[in-house]
Amino acid sequence: MKSLSQKNISVIFFFFLLVSFNVKGQEKTYTIQECVNTFSEDKTVKTKVGYQYWFADKDFLDGRTIKMSVVAPGKSTHAPHKHIEDEFFYVLEGTAKFYLNGKEVIVKENTSLYCPSFSMHGISNAGVTELKYLVIKKYQKK
Repeated sequence: MKSLSQKNISVIFFFFLLVSFNVKGQEKTYTIQECVNTFSEDKTVKTKVGYQYWFADKDFLDGRTIKMSVVAPGKSTHAPHKHIEDEFFYVLEGTAKFYLNGKEVIVKENTSLYCPSFSMHGISNAGVTELKYLVIKKYQKK
């Protein structure tokens, strides 16, 4: 597994800011150590098609998340689906096939993909190398 470049890390924080501009009543004070999360291979979660790494999971803030997914060539983490939350994908490395409401497009690195709320969407690896992408999402409170 390759480490993330400084450019990719900057992109992560840009997208996190994109989904986090409306923080009202934040009660917790965070230390700098809690605010920095550097990729660590030993903290990845293995999947059937690769692995995931949570930069910010559902419990870190108020449901806002950043997850990196890595998918083997020709695979996808799951079939197209829909849910109440909208989300962004940001392709860090590789070639992705993006599915949205019956249409597909092939994209390369440094491409963002938006999935509106309740849209049927999915992403799969259309290349011959690993697909590495970010998922930026805010989960609904239960």
